[in-house]
Amino acid sequence: MTLPVLDTLSRPLRDVRISVTDKCNFRCPYCMPADIYGEDYQFAPKADVLSYEEIERLVRVFVRAGVEKVRLTGGEPLVRRDLTTLIRRLAAIEGIEDLTLTTNGWFLAGMAQALRDAGLRRITVSLDSLDDAVFGRMNGRGYGTRQVLDGIEAALAAGLAPLKINCVVKRGENEDAIVELARYFRPKGVIVRYIEYMDVGTRNRWRREDVVSSREVVERIDAVFPLEPAQPNYRGEVAERYRYKDGAGEIGVISSITQPFCGDCSRARLSTDGQLITCLFAGKGTSLRDPMRAGASDAELLELAGAIWGRRTDRYSEERESLQRLRSPKVEMYYIGG
Repeated sequence: MTLPVLDTLSRPLRDVRISVTDKCNFRCPYCMPADIYGEDYQFAPKADVLSYEEIERLVRVFVRAGVEKVRLTGGEPLVRRDLTTLIRRLAAIEGIEDLTLTTNGWFLAGMAQALRDAGLRRITVSLDSLDDAVFGRMNGRGYGTRQVLDGIEAALAAGLAPLKINCVVKRGENEDAIVELARYFRPKGVIVRYIEYMDVGTRNRWRREDVVSSREVVERIDAVFPLEPAQPNYRGEVAERYRYKDGAGEIGVISSITQPFCGDCSRARLSTDGQLITCLFAGKGTSLRDPMRAGASDAELLELAGAIWGRRTDRYSEERESLQRLRSPKVEMYYIGG
């Protein structure tokens, strides 16, 4: 039996993003800048990290609260050992309509078929440029694109579709990637989603002048490959969709800075250590791990999760200017997977 819950703005809880690890092999400046997250940085101790059994239990609780979609994130989720075990557990839960994963793609080539066999339905790969030099700067490690592109091909071959590419566009860094990515992935039936550079966390040195608006992204692509608006697939869809007029697929733009979409946001986030966080830009969460480990029943966890969502008022993107003046702390992107 499900018990749908609404927040204070009548937004339902429909999907949850689960960070299975806070560790990552990349050091993207907009998420985990290398000068802060060095080799000696202390990530969450193993004892604090949710086990697969705990994640499965909480997902079953979330389904009773109305969740239909689960996305696994990190850090980089593919660095967590035996991830297919968790995917297999989650794929067996009745009520999950969409089970997906976001990855930087570095380890994907060797894992794509196993992920699909375990029950993963589709996948999103982060790729900010096809240029090795630009990509190397944006992943903070100097890595080239070949291994990621091989992973994408392996995912397509395994049937992880529709496959999506996430590209964070930053002024003065990778504007050339906008059309390049469209040109490269259009014939492959891969959907590229362009994300406005966001002020997530407090450590990525975000400046508004570094933002390339979604309108500019669409205009650049439309000048080469004509586009037309497409209807959302569902209420609360993050990306605004555009189809190629020649029928060769679509792109998406995510416009948190210039066109906030808080009004339909139905997403919650579960951190690596079991904090339920109700907004990407939140300052803190509420632990579900601690009461669960203290012996809380499923009914008690459902009541707690419902209460947390029920008092939710978050609409940071719509209130960005006033909230930034308060300089309130925000959780870092790597901690909740973006």
